[in-house]
Amino acid sequence: MRLRGVLLALVLPLLVAACATPRVLELTQAPAADIAGKVEIYVATTREPSAQPVYFSGERGPKLSFARLDINVPRDHKAGNLELPSSGPGDPAKHFTATHVQRLDLAPIVSDVRRELQRRPASQRDVLVFVHGYNTNFADAAYRFAQIVYDSGFKGVPVLFSWPSRGELLAYPYDRESAFYSRDFLEGNLRAIARDLGTSRMDILAHSMGTLLTLETLRQAAIRGDGAFGGKLRDVMLAAPDVDLDVFKTQMNQIRRPVTVFVSADDRALDFSRRFAGDKRRLGAVSAKDAEIVAELEKLGVRIVDISEVTSADSLNHAKFASSPKVVQLIGERLRQDKGIGFAGPQFGDRIGDVAGGVVGTVGSTVGLVVTAPLTILSGGR
Repeated sequence: MRLRGVLLALVLPLLVAACATPRVLELTQAPAADIAGKVEIYVATTREPSAQPVYFSGERGPKLSFARLDINVPRDHKAGNLELPSSGPGDPAKHFTATHVQRLDLAPIVSDVRRELQRRPASQRDVLVFVHGYNTNFADAAYRFAQIVYDSGFKGVPVLFSWPSRGELLAYPYDRESAFYSRDFLEGNLRAIARDLGTSRMDILAHSMGTLLTLETLRQAAIRGDGAFGGKLRDVMLAAPDVDLDVFKTQMNQIRRPVTVFVSADDRALDFSRRFAGDKRRLGAVSAKDAEIVAELEKLGVRIVDISEVTSADSLNHAKFASSPKVVQLIGERLRQDKGIGFAGPQFGDRIGDVAGGVVGTVGSTVGLVVTAPLTILSGGR
């Protein structure tokens, strides 16, 4: 009870932004005139299977479960927005809606994804794996990923790795343990994607507490001797990582590969996490003012993208990577390039300048690229 009281005191400023009713995947059919497009997502999850319309709960399943989702993008969708109803079924013309949910066993989903990849041109045989964050139920993770895929223009196969978050603000300790619980499952899923599906390459986009799960998975894969997953792993992008800065440095000492980190100094959710975690700095709250920290991280292969000055509809400033049209479109542009976002350089900076309307310059002795407003590349430009 005492812990619950402490948690309540810490998260009270965030309660205004919380959803009162857990979201579910209520199936809704829509006329073609009401939608802007459709996103097909494959799912691997450590959540416990549940009845419709929940499908997968916030409890921990004993093994990986699989599914395929079809989600419609509303006709009135605006890039960066995730249009969802406040309660009840959505209007397909105004809201993201699910039109198909199918649970699958391992063999059928492998066959399905292989077939989906093979029918695409070689340039589009990529897999993007999204690992969601804390306080996210299954439906919210699916809708958010659909919005990211659509707004980024990603043309490969999207795979949602959904771990057992209860989708409750006061379930932070449970969610954190669930992230650790899912490490071996995520590693196995990534190895299967790289080995069995016929993909050209694999990218990972992780958010919030999902970055902790991703980093722990990459760390143990590196220790096993194949942190590159047979050479298939390309970009690793960490958005608003809820990871202790000191812990991150030890993880990177083992991972030993480039990663790109989107940070924002005004992230209110990470401010809560810092206070709950003994006032320890979170990686996602690093900013352009932290020159020594940035230089140290650069030596570990980290590319920092500071989006502190970017504005979005996210009141907590914790999901800017998806809720800012400029940033999500940037991610999509780099996923379409052969070298990806993990390899920053003049073309990377130029593209940010084009998208954000900023000015390209130099910073420090690293000849890094700076876009003064609203995005800043702190490191990685060579």
